Amino acid sequence: MADIGTNGHLAIGEVLGILLEEFPDVTISKIRFLESQGLIAPERTASGYRKFYEADVDLLRVILTEQKDHYLPLRVIKDRLDSGEIDPSGEHLRPRDAVDPSGPVEVPEEIVKSHPSAT
Repeated sequence: MADIGTNGHLAIGEVLGILLEEFPDVTISKIRFLESQGLIAPERTASGYRKFYEADVDLLRVILTEQKDHYLPLRVIKDRLDSGEIDPSGEHLRPRDAVDPSGPVEVPEEIVKSHPSAT
């Protein structure tokens, strides 16, 4: 999650600072490019400065993760975001509760039946 300042939003340089640890190749130019391609749409101040909110930072993280981990082109990422196939909040990227390895794991019956050893 982004650490949003007291004014409720971040400048582009602050967003870069948040993302750099996870995405060392990201630059301000890259963030601007993603905006020019219609993947993000940060608000603007009256003087034209970008205002990024937590949802904008989450969306950037999703886009950059899809590129880095799945090698998806921006056009595909945009289509999947527009169709709802990718969650722009990044909820699907957050770690789930850890499974207790000592406890039983329930495997759905259709998976058990489809396994080669089941026949």
